Amino acid sequence: MKDPLEGQSVKKCSGCGIELQALNPDLPGYIPEKSLDREPVICQRCFRIKNYNEASSVTVDQDEFLRLLSQIGGKNALVIHIVDLFDFEGSLISGLQRFVGNNPVILAVNKIDLLPKVSNWNKIINWVQKQCKEQGLKTEEIILCSAKKNQGFDRLLEAVTDYRGDRDVYVVGATNVGKSTLINRLIRDYSDLEQELTVSRYPGTTLDMVSIPLDDGRHIIDTPGIMYPWRYSELVNRKDLGAIMPENPLKPMVYQLNEGQTLFFGGMARFDFIQGARQSFTCFLSSRLNIHRTKLEKADALYQEHAGVMLAPPDSDNLGQLPEWTRHEIRVPKGAKLDLFISGLGWIKVNSDQGALTAIHAPKGVKVLSRPSLI
Repeated sequence: MKDPLEGQSVKKCSGCGIELQALNPDLPGYIPEKSLDREPVICQRCFRIKNYNEASSVTVDQDEFLRLLSQIGGKNALVIHIVDLFDFEGSLISGLQRFVGNNPVILAVNKIDLLPKVSNWNKIINWVQKQCKEQGLKTEEIILCSAKKNQGFDRLLEAVTDYRGDRDVYVVGATNVGKSTLINRLIRDYSDLEQELTVSRYPGTTLDMVSIPLDDGRHIIDTPGIMYPWRYSELVNRKDLGAIMPENPLKPMVYQLNEGQTLFFGGMARFDFIQGARQSFTCFLSSRLNIHRTKLEKADALYQEHAGVMLAPPDSDNLGQLPEWTRHEIRVPKGAKLDLFISGLGWIKVNSDQGALTAIHAPKGVKVLSRPSLI
């Protein structure tokens, strides 16, 4: 498909300075073709900030994102790193510390509304702290929040005030973690945007970031969301994304399994209990994803016959869009309390301390790992 701007003299957004394009609304610089004759000419993201005090999500690939991150270390900045608690290991930016240098980091852990209401929040914070330590990420504060339920945002705003000083605020995160909601709340609380943006171009903006002026002369810098290929949410189409991403609190599903039994999670992934004493496993997945139990010896044949129909989503029309499955064998030691995690899909909690030999089958490239139990 040809870009309507192709062959024209290069047009740049008068708001953020990025080169405009009319092909892909998910990439920086997008402008609808019908808006090209407006004056001033601004991209869709700047238009939304100016007219609605609202930022929309823009994504870039991993290499481009790392290039943008590398600029932060040389700035005087407060960094807000927002992650998705449902997909913590999949959305955490690995190696963030080496990019931000000595700049302070606030870790905003979003989507806490998905956890059961009986969750012990102090234990959740301790769990997050241990995970950050393993990743070498130093944080000034960890704040549990829910963009959807507007929980924890008052404390997050207080933390920004506590740690910002005369710094600019950089907001970083992967796609689908709630970054735009956070930006929008910061805009409403810290900036008189209507007055600022109707009289001037956004100051200090680089090509793939939007710099939003604050009342004290500093800025909120909205960085594009990074697309991590190991997250299930980056592989599926929009229809199936709605099936695997939970919207309501997770309802843990407990299964008592004998060795030699298998659980299919729709047609998205498969869990094998290969060896061990009879024990229970708790599945934390979207309630819209059906779980089907069968014998391990019949699992391959069942998938061949029923993938895309009984074992769905994805349906038969979209099966070919996903990579072939890879088998990940995971041995759970005796005494260990572990989750078996599938990035973007959820996790299986091993409830017994008797030990087990297990395997997870998921599309090639999807991050699969064991971790200390979150709950």
